[in-house]
Amino acid sequence: MSYSLLIDNLTNPALLFFVLGVLAVYLKSDLEIPANSSKFISLYLLFAIGFKGGQELSHEAFTSEIAWSILFGISISFFIPLYTFFILKRKLNVYDAGAIAAAYGSVSAVTFVTAVSYLESQQLALHGHLVAIMALMESPAIIIGLILISKFDTEGQSSIPNTRVLKHSLTNGSVMLILGSLLIGYIANAKQAEGIKPFTNDIFKGFLAIFLLDMGITSGKKLKAFFSFGTFPFIFAILVPIFNGCIIALLSSFVTSEISDRFMFAVLAASASYIAVPAAIKISVPKANPGLFLPMALAVTFPVNITIGMPIYFLIVQHT
Repeated sequence: MSYSLLIDNLTNPALLFFVLGVLAVYLKSDLEIPANSSKFISLYLLFAIGFKGGQELSHEAFTSEIAWSILFGISISFFIPLYTFFILKRKLNVYDAGAIAAAYGSVSAVTFVTAVSYLESQQLALHGHLVAIMALMESPAIIIGLILISKFDTEGQSSIPNTRVLKHSLTNGSVMLILGSLLIGYIANAKQAEGIKPFTNDIFKGFLAIFLLDMGITSGKKLKAFFSFGTFPFIFAILVPIFNGCIIALLSSFVTSEISDRFMFAVLAASASYIAVPAAIKISVPKANPGLFLPMALAVTFPVNITIGMPIYFLIVQHT
């Protein structure tokens, strides 16, 4: 097995900035990214990915393969929370099990963005329909997680306003922005779109590096308290995403032969939401502990995916 992909990923400037952020916390540095700047950068990344995806999608013909890809992506976000919930329920209460299952069934837009950069380093392009699939995979896992909590809540203390949750999962800011940018990119005149190409393409990796620095600082702060929950959440946050990513990397060959598409499916299956799901859970299941599911997704699964996960998934799709 060649380790060149792993080495290349570990020496990626964006990843090294993530490590710098973690180190800054442990060295008690006062380094931080202002909250408003961090929010702007995250909005920019989602906008750039959505717009570029829409432009790419405008050159694609809608085929049966794309239709199957959409169905495959949505199926992933239904299945993962179903099986992970029953694993989690053996060690955790229903509220935490449902929240974590929803997080791991949903997707991380930031992991997706990082994976796009990884694809580009391998001289491969992202196909536009994957951006739409990513956005569509946000909501089903949230809905499944909340249904499972409601069904297995023997104390009857979960208050889940289903219509409100459904609306929130569909109108969540990150989902709205990426879907809206995708639509605008799709209908925008190609010649006119060239005018903002320097903004959407040329500075993308620089903003990604700064954003990952901020993610490193945030992860470092949350990781300290996380270890008080014992080893089970930590092991789950490492092994389950890698398992999901590897299985989907293999199964995706039945849907498409495109290496870039298969890789992105694996990354989406392996990622865990730490933006959309926590927001929905906070509204619907206040008894779920954000000090557990948030560090699992952000401080453990996210760095595992961008360090060792992506090279593994890429090797699988290359050789199967």
